[in-house]
Amino acid sequence: MADNYAYKVRDKQGKLLSGTIWGDNDQAVLGRLREMGYTPVAVNKKRDGLSMEINLRPGHVKPKHMAIFSRQFATMVNSGLPILKALAILGGQTESKALAKIITQVRMDVERGTSLSAAMAKHPKTFSNLYVAMIRAGETGGVLDHVLLRLAENTEKEVALRQRVKSAMTYPVVVLAMVSLILVAMLMFIVPQFKSIYAQLHGTLPFPTRILMAVSTAFRKYFPFIVVGAIVGLFLFRRWKKTERGRDIVDRLKLKIPIFGPLFHKMALARFSSTLSILLQSGVPILQSLDIVSETVNNTVLTKAVIDVQGSVKEGETIAKPLGKHEVFPPMVVQMLSVGEETGSVDVMLTKVSEFYENEVTATVDALTSLIEPLMIAVIGACVGMAVIALYLPMFKLINLIK
Repeated sequence: MADNYAYKVRDKQGKLLSGTIWGDNDQAVLGRLREMGYTPVAVNKKRDGLSMEINLRPGHVKPKHMAIFSRQFATMVNSGLPILKALAILGGQTESKALAKIITQVRMDVERGTSLSAAMAKHPKTFSNLYVAMIRAGETGGVLDHVLLRLAENTEKEVALRQRVKSAMTYPVVVLAMVSLILVAMLMFIVPQFKSIYAQLHGTLPFPTRILMAVSTAFRKYFPFIVVGAIVGLFLFRRWKKTERGRDIVDRLKLKIPIFGPLFHKMALARFSSTLSILLQSGVPILQSLDIVSETVNNTVLTKAVIDVQGSVKEGETIAKPLGKHEVFPPMVVQMLSVGEETGSVDVMLTKVSEFYENEVTATVDALTSLIEPLMIAVIGACVGMAVIALYLPMFKLINLIK
């Protein structure tokens, strides 16, 4: 089993460097450091204890780190560097400690005679089925560097796409949180002050004011239960969402919700066409490609459609014909795939479809960003304004209430 070692080395310029590295024993670590072009000064096994790292998501590596790893690995392999030496260098220089540990384990498996794809397949949380299948195809066809470059480009596109969507969603989420805090503060502290004032006037309050007062009273009385109920409800919802039925319902709703539904749909179509295109270009068989795509589209509606297409292809049908039976795939996608099958360029057509929907996602996100800001301002104004109006309505009848 690999252990973590702290080291001090000098580079070719004589500069003293320090860091950590994973290895089987002292000698293996010294050998790796020398392979990386360093002169070892000190190597010590790190002790467990207070410095022990707590990893809540073992094996999880950020897509950004995977993109960097894939591109650097491709560059090294293309330059003629042996795979073992490339893995040794990458394991020592990656920023992700989790990825460094996994790269070391992959390198040790390769040293024992395991193929690179089989070694990566032992870490499914880090290397997806798509990644492993493409590496296997690259090993078989002798084009590992090209496959790694495609993987890097694909991962970088996904990272950029997620970042765009996340940036578009950040503003409404922050505004929603602020509105919620403002309303909670009003219900907890401001409304009760007005309630004590109005209670001394012994009059009939307007209907909106009475509703606001009742909500405030209930909120203050049951606040701990509301908080606990919200936490438990969120926990149960997340558990339910992981079930087959729950995920199916949530994924269907995601495609139908106003404003954001079309965005999720376009993202799913872009992922489907991009992944299938990359797999076919890398030489992965069509049935295996469809099987991998069904697991990576991240939406059960598209997953079921792809599985149905896979069954039809097994029986000798084309891809486009069964694809056209599912409403989730627009006619344009079906027609382009049909043309691709007739001309023998399905991968090229899929690349064009992917580029089209990636551009559509970018345009949709830009439009949403400009639309959400005034929309959220209107929501804030409506929520706070209605509460303030309900509070001050009795002021217009103050003379009658005093009488």
